[in-house]
Amino acid sequence: MTGRDLRRRVIEVSLKAGVGHIGSALSICDIIAVLFGDLLRGLGSKDPDRDRFILSKGHAALALYCGLEKAGLITAQELETFCKDGTRLGVHPEHGIPAVDVTTGSLGMGLSIGAGLALSAKLRGSAARTVVLVSDAECNEGSHWEAVMFAAHHKLPSLTAVVDANGFQAMGKTREILDLEPHEERWRAFGWHAATVDGHDEAALKAALQAPSDGRPRVVIAKTVAGKGVSFMEQQLEWHYYPVNEEQARRALRDLEGSP
Repeated sequence: MTGRDLRRRVIEVSLKAGVGHIGSALSICDIIAVLFGDLLRGLGSKDPDRDRFILSKGHAALALYCGLEKAGLITAQELETFCKDGTRLGVHPEHGIPAVDVTTGSLGMGLSIGAGLALSAKLRGSAARTVVLVSDAECNEGSHWEAVMFAAHHKLPSLTAVVDANGFQAMGKTREILDLEPHEERWRAFGWHAATVDGHDEAALKAALQAPSDGRPRVVIAKTVAGKGVSFMEQQLEWHYYPVNEEQARRALRDLEGSP
C-alpha cells in the first residue's frame, strides 16, 4: 500500500460518487498508507487489545475507505458504493465500518475520544495503541486542547496524535484564520513528545511514529500539501469542496502516474 495507490483510488471513487473533499483526502493518503500498511495491529478485529484509529477530520473519510480496501477490510465493490443510496460509506465515517470504532466528523472531538480509549487501555494494562488523525484547523478548537492537557496529565504514551498540517481550512489558510505557529512548541509545552516531519515521506512518518516517547503522549505534525499529487488541486482552496468531472479526473490520474 502506498500513498500514490490511495490517491488514485480517491480520484476514481470521487468521480463515481460526485462528492468533494478531495483536497483533504489527498493530503492524508501517505499517513493512511503508513498506518494501515505498516503500524496498526488487529484493525477490524474484535480483539480488546487491538490498536485503534480515529479519523477526527472525518470529512477526509474517502482516503480512509481507500486504505480499508487496500488492507482487505472492505471490498472494491463496497468502496464504489461510497455516498450511494444504502451504503455504509458516507462522507464521514460511522461506527460499524470495519476498523471504525467511533463515528467522527464533529471537529475537535476525536482527540478527546482517543484520550479516553488510551486511558482505558492503561487502566487495563493493555498494550493497545490509539492513533488520532486531526487537521491543523481542528487545533483551533478549545475542546481539542482540553484533550491535549488531559492526555499529558494522565501520562498516556500509547496515544498518538497525527496533525495533517496542510495549511488550509474551509474558509481559507489556517495561518490567516487562527495562526497556530510555533505548532510543535505548543504541543511540547503541554507535555507531549513532539516531532515535525514531511507528511508525504513515508519512511520519515514511520520513524517518527515509532520513536520512543519517554512515557509521554506523542504528536507527529505532518507537513502536507492539500490536493497532493494533482497539479491543479495542490494548495487550491476550492478543492476542499469541488467534486471532479471526467476530464478533471483524467488529468488528475495522469498527474498521479508521474508522482512519487
